[in-house]
Amino acid sequence: MLALALVLVFGTVGWINGQLNHRSMLTDMRNTPASTWLILGSDERDGTAGTGSSKDVSGSRTDSILVLTKPRSGNSSLISIPRDSLVNVNNQDMKINAVSTLAGYPSLVSEVESITGMKIDHVVQIGFGGVEKVVDAVGGVELCYDSTVNDARSGLNWKAGCHTADGATALAFSRMRYSDPTGDIGRAKRQREVIAAVAKKASSPSVLANPVKVKKLAKAGLSSLTVDEKTNAFSLASMALAFKAATGSNGITGTLYYQNPNYYPSSGIGSTILLDGTRNTQLFDQLEAGTHDPGTVGGM
Repeated sequence: MLALALVLVFGTVGWINGQLNHRSMLTDMRNTPASTWLILGSDERDGTAGTGSSKDVSGSRTDSILVLTKPRSGNSSLISIPRDSLVNVNNQDMKINAVSTLAGYPSLVSEVESITGMKIDHVVQIGFGGVEKVVDAVGGVELCYDSTVNDARSGLNWKAGCHTADGATALAFSRMRYSDPTGDIGRAKRQREVIAAVAKKASSPSVLANPVKVKKLAKAGLSSLTVDEKTNAFSLASMALAFKAATGSNGITGTLYYQNPNYYPSSGIGSTILLDGTRNTQLFDQLEAGTHDPGTVGGM
């Protein structure tokens, strides 16, 4: 339905394809049965309120990493990979959020493929400003968090409960971790909540039936994206539908399984999350086959 709405507004997918910023990110891993998307949130400073600029913070890290899977049959899933997950690239220990900066995007994709056992078909990266623009384009989203927070690092000022959040608040909501007792795990959960809220609002009749809102949403989203060398309008439309399915009542969401959320490797890179490779292999085998029951997964 979203793809149809975009075609009706712009008359052709050519306009959409023309807006996309492509980057070489994919690997030569053999194809696997499910359709997969790697969704990356970059913390590269772009001047968005509360994030600073490239002059304030040099370089960038992958602030959020999510794997969206649509099996040939069965339930779709959206699984977070904690940014502090310990990986080893070229015999060097590092947190997975640093891989793209230190070794390149194909290396990051390769690490995700190693964790999941699945070929990553498409990669979509969105910057800080993209979250804010998209949320504002749909008129705000309903978010819930059961703690009162005044977090200076993220800029989140939140009263416990559910509220309609504008773009700036949704961005802070998805970035906050230092005031969350569960740290990066809690932040990943809130990032999935923001995604679910956006998918629900973007596919609602109040948006889809309004060509002006659809056009505004399309421009806000596309202007903020960097995609792999093969992504086009149709794969983005398929991704949007998979998002909606994964975050709906029959979807599967959660985080990777891990053995230790505060693991200090001997290489001296600080606290990391030590993943549970065996359980994650079992998880993604089921997600790829479409045999996993709906609900929440992951954790210790």
